[in-house]
Order: sequence, then structure tokens, then C-alpha cells
Amino acid sequence: MDDAFFVQLALSAAAVGALVAVAAWAKIARPVGPLDEHKARALLAEEFPTRTVDAVWVASDGAGALAKSGGLALVICRVGDGFAARQIPWPQAVSATFRNGRLSIDLSDIAAPRAVIALPAWPPRSFDGDLAA
Repeated sequence: MDDAFFVQLALSAAAVGALVAVAAWAKIARPVGPLDEHKARALLAEEFPTRTVDAVWVASDGAGALAKSGGLALVICRVGDGFAARQIPWPQAVSATFRNGRLSIDLSDIAAPRAVIALPAWPPRSFDGDLAA
């Protein structure tokens, strides 16, 4: 074995190490900040561009939100390092389980099976509209 072989081996090892480092760096999760009403409305407008949002309730921990849009509830919940947005019938959201300050909504979706949103009360008393519609 000559010196050229060891130089080539060292450079190949360095290149593989650099590729592994870049791949590891690319997979580092970027933490998503908590939701506020402005961020929730922006996410809803991006995910549901044709929907008009009547009211938004943001979780007290910023990990989700619920909005009323006509006869639908638009749900945002934290999944992994991002958020998932789903739409369900409004009556399903109103009748969802509320215990210990947490609203648990069954989304019936394999990617986001359940949304748990921390709210002070449910159904909302501050909404000046028909809750059942």
C-alpha cells in the first residue's frame, strides 16, 4: 500500500463524515413557538383559504386552537414539531369531552387521532352566536 491509498482513504472518510454531519444537522427539530390568536388565524388562513373564521379559541398552553367557521370547527393541534389542521362538524366539537381544563376532540385521523386543547371552559360562553349551528 502506498501513500496515495492512505490519502484517498482519509479524504473519503472525511467526506463521509461531512455528509453524516450535514444529515444529522438537517434532522434537528426546530421547536415551534406557542400559538397565539394571530398565529392561529394565519395557520387557519393558510390551511383553509376559502373558510371565513367566526371565532378562535387558543389553548392556554399555546399547543392548539379551535375555530368556528359556519357549521364547521377548524382544529389546530401540535403533532411532532409542527401543527396539524383538521376540520370537523361544529356539533362534534361542542360535544367533545371536556375534563380538567382539557378539551379532547376525536379527529378520526391516523396521522392526528386526537386533539387535546387546554381551555378554561367549554363550550364557550363568550361566543355571540348559535353554538349548536
